[in-house]
Amino acid sequence: MLAIVCPGQGSQTPGFLAPWLELDGVREQLTALGRAAGHDLVAHGTESDAETIKDTAVAQPLIVAAGLVTASALFASHAELAGTGAVLAGHSVGELTATALAGVVTDEQAISLVATRGRAMAEASAVTPTGMAAVLGGDPDEVLAALEAHGLTPANINGAGQVVAAGTLEQVEALRGAPPAKARVIPLQVAGAFHTSHMSPAVDALAAAAEDVTPSAPTLRLLSNADGATVADGPDALDRLVRQVSNPVRWDRCMETMLALGVTGLVELAPAGTLVGLAKRAMPGVETLAVKTPDDLEAARTLVATHATPSTESAP
Repeated sequence: MLAIVCPGQGSQTPGFLAPWLELDGVREQLTALGRAAGHDLVAHGTESDAETIKDTAVAQPLIVAAGLVTASALFASHAELAGTGAVLAGHSVGELTATALAGVVTDEQAISLVATRGRAMAEASAVTPTGMAAVLGGDPDEVLAALEAHGLTPANINGAGQVVAAGTLEQVEALRGAPPAKARVIPLQVAGAFHTSHMSPAVDALAAAAEDVTPSAPTLRLLSNADGATVADGPDALDRLVRQVSNPVRWDRCMETMLALGVTGLVELAPAGTLVGLAKRAMPGVETLAVKTPDDLEAARTLVATHATPSTESAP
């Protein structure tokens, strides 16, 4: 069984989309998605510096667009993708990419929603200086206890010995100064405490935008960040996307579900690398591939062909 996963914010790097523009139709696709998002995604993906693409309002549409571009290069159509019988999941904002690939929303709806999400989360982040840091290693219970002691939220529980703490910059700095035993604390290149109560105002904005969308049932198995469960209903998938903004991401449970379903191959769409890194540690025996540039497409097609199953076998 095949899994296709979509990364979240912090995975973008300056110029990462430049190689993709060499493919026929990509510039036009990015331009159209950029119009829907209200951003020049071609420029942001090729020319903008690290500080510019760290901006939440820019980063989120850029990451979702990158995933959609990668999927379009890998599969000729949504029907071809659906025929693989793949399991789909996305980390944080990547869940919007996965939801579009599952056919719950169109590409244009996804990019419009993520533009609203990014703007609203950027505005919420501006209210109080907040941030996030990855906590690597340490005893899991001791890590969670340390976060609680500092008033931090375990915003992402990623498995493979990684928890992301989120809160005010002072709280994050205090954790860095007194890390849990045998753990490292690494600040992340994000501009706010995502997936915490600090993002509550963004939930209302995204919910209002979602009211204009009529979602369809997923055409492939779609996993939820909330608990790793399969989401078989379009309205439920959309509602979970809205609530996810201020609730923790349980990527550990998504990986557990993939293993329970019998996933044997995993492809991460651009900007790829982070989720493959987690899978290599938490999903032993699963063949993985990060699609970072078009040079990875041939290997990705081979992996897809090897692990794909008829869609009837893995339907939601």
